[in-house]
Amino acid sequence: MKPECFSLEIDAGIATLTMTRGAEMNTITPAMWRELEQVLDDLQRDVPARVLVIASTGKHFSAGLALESFGGDLPIDDSNAAGRATLALTIADMQRVLDKLAALRMPVIAAIQGGCVGGGVDLVSACDMRFAVADAFFCIQEINIGLAADLGTLQRLPKLIPEGVVRELAYSGRRLGAARAHAIGLVNEVYADHAAMLAGVRALAAEIASKPPLAVWASKQAIDYAREHTVADGLRQMTWLQAGMWDTAAVVESVTARREGRTPRYRDLHKMRSFSGTGGGRS
Repeated sequence: MKPECFSLEIDAGIATLTMTRGAEMNTITPAMWRELEQVLDDLQRDVPARVLVIASTGKHFSAGLALESFGGDLPIDDSNAAGRATLALTIADMQRVLDKLAALRMPVIAAIQGGCVGGGVDLVSACDMRFAVADAFFCIQEINIGLAADLGTLQRLPKLIPEGVVRELAYSGRRLGAARAHAIGLVNEVYADHAAMLAGVRALAAEIASKPPLAVWASKQAIDYAREHTVADGLRQMTWLQAGMWDTAAVVESVTARREGRTPRYRDLHKMRSFSGTGGGRS
């Protein structure tokens, strides 16, 4: 399926997924969510790149979920228990897409300009790193329309920034500007303009793509695990992770390339073969 709400370009080990609904402030529709899930499934299965950059067009990164969807593509029946129970399944289905983003076998970098609002905050919270233009701001918009954020912001953001700041934003709906976001660690770096940010992000992505993909993936798994566990648990997991993903060929190539004064050449990750997917097993 070719994305219509995104453009996807892959070059030199870097996949750049760009939201193309700039005229609509990149509001997130059900069709856009389905496309995102398909792209993530393809990247996870085929690993055609070593880094994913998520960017957008227009003035704003994303204005969040398109509210009109809740009266059309996502009708909500809160008049009875059965309708509310079904809503729980819908929310869980939407959460699953961002779980896939967080679990991708490659680092994910968000490049943010303008507003990152509501569902946009859910999205970037699931990324590995965030970079922003000086005009960027973040807003947990849900509280301003009578809701609590439900796609991961309230669960992931407290792992990224102080809990008190999360509570401030979640309860008040205030905007968090790029400078303060950088000061508290939500954003890695702030750039003067969009072009400079994209150049900086791509330079970092290229640097990551030059490293051994298996070691990068192992590092991602270790950091994610450590976020939810004690140091002792993390160290125990690390012993098995290192033993299971040890790659002598990558170590030898690193040493040899340094000795020979050349760029190392590492093997890509293997494609996934799904038992239930096409071509993934016996028919």
